Amino acid sequence: MRTIANPKNNKTAGIVRLVVLVILLANQAIVSLGYNPLPFSEDQIYEGVSTLALTASAIYTWYRNNNVTKVAEEAQVVLERKKANK
Repeated sequence: MRTIANPKNNKTAGIVRLVVLVILLANQAIVSLGYNPLPFSEDQIYEGVSTLALTASAIYTWYRNNNVTKVAEEAQVVLERKKANK
């Protein structure tokens, strides 16, 4: 079942993307001037990003592969019934 997009959500998403773009452009301008705005080494940044990516991936995988919501539990029951009838 496909839902119709909510225009308010589209507007919010567009504003968030614009804010992120402005922040990234400002950061790039500061870096181009020779100033490092982040007080971290490249290794520390790499470790932090890797840890965040691993955590997000683990949570997403767990959520997608488990029946966490009531609707998912009901769908699993229907699936098991269909498999049993074959």
